[in-house]
Amino acid sequence: MNNWFKRNGIHLAILGIFIAICFVYFSPALQGKALFQSDVIQAQGMQKEIMDFKAKDGKGPLWTNSMFGGMPSYQIWVQYPNNITTYVISFFKTIFPNPIDTVLLYLLGAYFLFCVLRMNPWLAAAGAIAFAFSSYNFQIIDAGHSNKAIAIAFFAPILAGIIMTFRRQYLAGAAVTALFLAIEIRTNHIQMTYYLFLALLIFVGIELYHAIKAKTTKEFVKSFAYLATAAVLSIAVNAGALWTSYEYAKESTRGKSNLTTDKSEPNSGLDRDYAYAWSQGVGESLTFLVPNAYGGASGVADLGTDSEVAKALGSKGIPAEQIMPAMQQLSQVGLTTYWGDKQFTSGPWYFGAIICFLFVLGLFIVKNRIKWWILSATLLCLILSFGRHMPFLSDIFFNYFPLYNKFRAVESILVIAALLVPVLAILAVKEVAFHTEDSKKLKKHLLYSLYITGGLLLILIAVPTVLLNFRTSNHNQFIEQLTQMTNGDRPFADSVANALIQDRISLARMDALRSLVFVLIGAGLIWALINKKLSPQIIFILLAAVILGDMWNIDRRYLSNEKFVEKNVLAQQFQARDVDQMIMRDTSNYRVFDLTGNPFLTSTPSYFHKSLGGYHAAKLKRYQELLDKQFNGSINEDVLDMLNTKYVITADQTGQKQTIQNRDSAAGNAWFVPSVTYVKDDDQEMSAISSFDPKKVMIVAEEYKPMIDVKRIGYDSNGFIRLTSYHPDVMTYEYSSGKDALAVFSEMYYKHGWNAYVDGEKIPYFRANYLLRAAQLPGGNHKLEFKFEPTSYYTGEIISLIASIVLVLALVYAMYLEAKRPEEGAKVVKG
Repeated sequence: MNNWFKRNGIHLAILGIFIAICFVYFSPALQGKALFQSDVIQAQGMQKEIMDFKAKDGKGPLWTNSMFGGMPSYQIWVQYPNNITTYVISFFKTIFPNPIDTVLLYLLGAYFLFCVLRMNPWLAAAGAIAFAFSSYNFQIIDAGHSNKAIAIAFFAPILAGIIMTFRRQYLAGAAVTALFLAIEIRTNHIQMTYYLFLALLIFVGIELYHAIKAKTTKEFVKSFAYLATAAVLSIAVNAGALWTSYEYAKESTRGKSNLTTDKSEPNSGLDRDYAYAWSQGVGESLTFLVPNAYGGASGVADLGTDSEVAKALGSKGIPAEQIMPAMQQLSQVGLTTYWGDKQFTSGPWYFGAIICFLFVLGLFIVKNRIKWWILSATLLCLILSFGRHMPFLSDIFFNYFPLYNKFRAVESILVIAALLVPVLAILAVKEVAFHTEDSKKLKKHLLYSLYITGGLLLILIAVPTVLLNFRTSNHNQFIEQLTQMTNGDRPFADSVANALIQDRISLARMDALRSLVFVLIGAGLIWALINKKLSPQIIFILLAAVILGDMWNIDRRYLSNEKFVEKNVLAQQFQARDVDQMIMRDTSNYRVFDLTGNPFLTSTPSYFHKSLGGYHAAKLKRYQELLDKQFNGSINEDVLDMLNTKYVITADQTGQKQTIQNRDSAAGNAWFVPSVTYVKDDDQEMSAISSFDPKKVMIVAEEYKPMIDVKRIGYDSNGFIRLTSYHPDVMTYEYSSGKDALAVFSEMYYKHGWNAYVDGEKIPYFRANYLLRAAQLPGGNHKLEFKFEPTSYYTGEIISLIASIVLVLALVYAMYLEAKRPEEGAKVVKG
């Protein structure tokens, strides 16, 4: 045991430093405060019904009716108790408060990768800090994109396991890969995992090339076989999550269109313009080195009372105390320091001035073949991030690569570059520290790297308009709107616009100067390393400290202590209004349509009601199509009736006074209809529900015609059907009818899991009115149940349990084998 502590003491010390860094950065968490994250708040609204039933039953339902009329809860919140990785993530979340747990995962995962790359521990710590504190990693924490952040955190250890496997640590590498890939998949952010997969394809291709060249294809095949097994095992561990997501994706807005009449609707996947909406500007890549090159975040947060815009407003006679509110008001018409082409941004992609400098140096001096993978994968990600700005390659991927068109915000592929750029940068430092070539040659490469990065920064400082124009694409439109707001005062509008440009130039200049200082410090440390002015370990520690100082300062712009609030403030985010309280006095089962804001961009109504609106990026496709056709311009009251919309909430023009519209015409939870109208296809079905009486007729596609026995059905005017018990996963009804009857249910049709039972006997059901459930029910007095019993979840959980056991056994056996050869194991991390 003492030998173990002696061998690993430095790693434990660095772990302690990482924990200390996290707690210092997020010190308000120690004071009992919580980070205000907009998407986390939205998630609480989405999950409210699920969590209420979880508290009551001990298990969360797999379906929820609180959003969009009803949808599976797979992409909202679901338990997977048989998945071993659930407990790994829960461990960190239990031990460390949010978001310390996430940043610590960033640090530990990257540190493990750098150790596998045989870095000195202090140099590995520097690399881990560079990756973890990359600005985007903190911006997504601020926004509340928790799953995305955790998915990114496991990129590095997955790569570490793959490298170990190709180094012929077959079992240990494969076991590590399987574990971390399983956790990666469990985070359920398929877009991030997909981007990692693209980069790893290039890695494997380069490894194959070198294996063929070195005539070691046998070893390559063996490594690949182990990794393939690891991938299969990690998929099996997540069988329930992947299977359910796969089923749902086909029925969601990511899936194939059901309609042919709308030519603008993509046949499969997302609309191209929607997917490319957040494309990285080509010139915006300068922010990797100079964070405010494009003005920083959207808005006027970087404009103070001493800004040129403030002076321009002051010249108009606006009092000093009203200047900041005036700038906030003008931001609504385009007054923003950010001047790129994105709709808005939370901040730039900043990799670090020192890291960018070292990356350039690495291109000159790193001899490891991993350099060519890093360069090629980084270039691919960079070009794909440009999206609509460089469509010749993006469109190939969008049109032909499987799944690529399911993802939006293509700029987020830069998360791969945000990992790989620091890797090459730190490899460059290692190359310098343990160089065997002439020091003069290293100094020459050092100067070349300084000339490139420093020269670019000097241009931005001296003559920034040579590279950038600091105007948005709608600059003239902003001037016109400002002119209208000032009753035609065009000279004043021009002065404000020109002042804004000067402020943007000033922001870029100041950050370029800042970055130049850090580049010079980094160059000085590398020069000292080449000339052996200090011990490598001291330089590594200094490098880590300077990188942390650089990144920390920028991250504070987007995730500061001011973002933390008292926990009771978070609890107050969902306060029932008078209208909500009045509606909730009705304890029956119904839906609410809240029109006091955009009902499809907020989950607040879902916190209190079963809502027609909601907040989610992947609602059911049929529901979205219904919204596009029936709620576009005007609201189809017949559709509101069939969805059992009993209450509509509206507001006056000020938004302060809310009114409830009580809709007595709502069709209820279920009803018998006297007639059925058959239509040829989905287009006709959508057209038919544009004007019909849902209580008198059901619209059914001809594909379901065989499920209706017209000889047996009738309509009993004295019959009834009513909901007697509500659970999101189990809807229980009782009914009475003198004849077989056609019943419509105001519940979303979803064929992957819902089953219907009459007195315990399973019966068929079908789709009616484009997206509702319907069934032919036998006459008499009966109990009817709709149960959500997805095979994909329950069978998937069995597979997950078996695979989890296999994974644990593989890890234990791999650890046992590694423990038998401690010297070899130590070599992997000490190099």
